Amino acid sequence: MSKRFKPKYNIKKGDLVIVISGAGKPRKDDSGKYEYKPRLVKEVLVEDGKVLVEGINIKTKHTKPSAQNTKGGIVKTEAPIHISNVMLWDAKAKAPSKIKRVREEGKTLRIFKKSGEKI
Repeated sequence: MSKRFKPKYNIKKGDLVIVISGAGKPRKDDSGKYEYKPRLVKEVLVEDGKVLVEGINIKTKHTKPSAQNTKGGIVKTEAPIHISNVMLWDAKAKAPSKIKRVREEGKTLRIFKKSGEKI
C-alpha cells in the first residue's frame, strides 16, 4: 500500500460481518440455502488492509513457561484476514450487503444498498 493516501474502508470496529471466502465462508444447508453466521469485527488494520474477526483464522502458538506465564502451553489467537474477504451483515435483509455513503448535515452515513437502512 502507498503511504501517500490513507484508504477508506466501509468496515469499522464493532460491525457485524460475513466472511465470504476462505474456511469461514457460508455453507449451504440441505434445502440449498446459505447459512450465514454474522461475526464481530474486533479491529481494523487500515495500513495493512486487514481486519481481525472474532472466531475466524485461529492460529495456535506453543509458548514456553516464562515469568508472566508460568505454565506455558498452547495459546489460540485470531489472526487478521484481508478486508476484501468480509462483507457487512444487513440484519433487516438477513444477508450480506454492499454499502453506499451519503452526506447528511455534514456527516457521512453508511447505508445498506439492499434494505436502505442506516448503520
